Amino acid sequence: MRSAHLISETEVEFTAIRAQGAGGQNVNKVSSAVHLRFDIAASSLPEHLRERLLRLGDQRISKDGIVVIKAQAFRSLEKNRAEALRRLQAIIDSVSTTRKPRRPTRPTHGSVVRRLEGKARRSAIKANRGPVE
Repeated sequence: MRSAHLISETEVEFTAIRAQGAGGQNVNKVSSAVHLRFDIAASSLPEHLRERLLRLGDQRISKDGIVVIKAQAFRSLEKNRAEALRRLQAIIDSVSTTRKPRRPTRPTHGSVVRRLEGKARRSAIKANRGPVE
């Protein structure tokens, strides 16, 4: 299932950086990790999606409305770029789906009766705990 709101790579700024963590000589000399920066306000997304993204309590979204994603799982720069774009698309997809509003329902008669019988049983048990006369 693909999203209707695809992000073009022209709206995204990529910066190649050195990956952190273990990896031997390769990690120390090759800039294979990627910082992706996506400005929500300057994007071509519809207004309602931009507002939802800005209201989203995601730590990857700065106060200035810029999504920052760091991808360093792969040794290849291209794979990390693709992974960062996939994660950005996942964030956008999460706000593009609207939840169906909940219609409140009433409890069934049987469930009300069972609940009250359970309360009466518990009440009787507790009533018998008092001092013996």
